[in-house]
Amino acid sequence: QVQLVESGGGLVQPGGSLRLSCAASGNIFLFYTTGWYRQAPGKQREVLATMPPRGNTNYAEAVKGRFIISRDTTKYTLYLQMNSLKPEDTAVYYCNAYLGNQNYWGQGTQVTVSS
Repeated sequence: QVQLVESGGGLVQPGGSLRLSCAASGNIFLFYTTGWYRQAPGKQREVLATMPPRGNTNYAEAVKGRFIISRDTTKYTLYLQMNSLKPEDTAVYYCNAYLGNQNYWGQGTQVTVSS
């Protein structure tokens, strides 16, 4: 069983930055593809960025060039650096880990972009 705990959300002004963290219960990065998703009110959950155990990361067009996914394998932590934030980035942000039919989610962290 994989446990994921997000942190780092909050209120930020347009143009500002935030870094989200996702602490995992073990070194899942060896085997699981990990990623960040978000869900805005009234909208479906959407993928933002994914990072396989090996290989290239992938970004959604909406965040490419603004958001950066990274991981620290010594701390079992996944990060999402968010820059140039816009009001439309307001959502609950989730981290995810999947491998085959195993799919795990964190509880989510709220990000609000507003002046």
